[in-house]
Amino acid sequence: MGSSHLPTTTAYIRVTHQSWQQGLLEGEVSAGAFEWRFQWRFRCDKSLMIHPSAGRALIQEPLGRFLEKWDYQLEPGGDYSFIVRAKL
Repeated sequence: MGSSHLPTTTAYIRVTHQSWQQGLLEGEVSAGAFEWRFQWRFRCDKSLMIHPSAGRALIQEPLGRFLEKWDYQLEPGGDYSFIVRAKL
């Protein structure tokens, strides 16, 4: 069974706040029936905080990879999406 047969869910991101001085990006992410708020500190420790905790384990790794790849291209008010290789 190849990766093309894995279930997928589209995750949608809205960036609500960005501070280059603080190295901070905040926003909301939703996938399936779940919705979370996140805070990404991309300068120092690259920490990712996600609230609420329900379903957080499902989104933390794929959201972290997306943010690491695109953080400098994301803008407040922007809407973005990526694919999660799971059914949420």
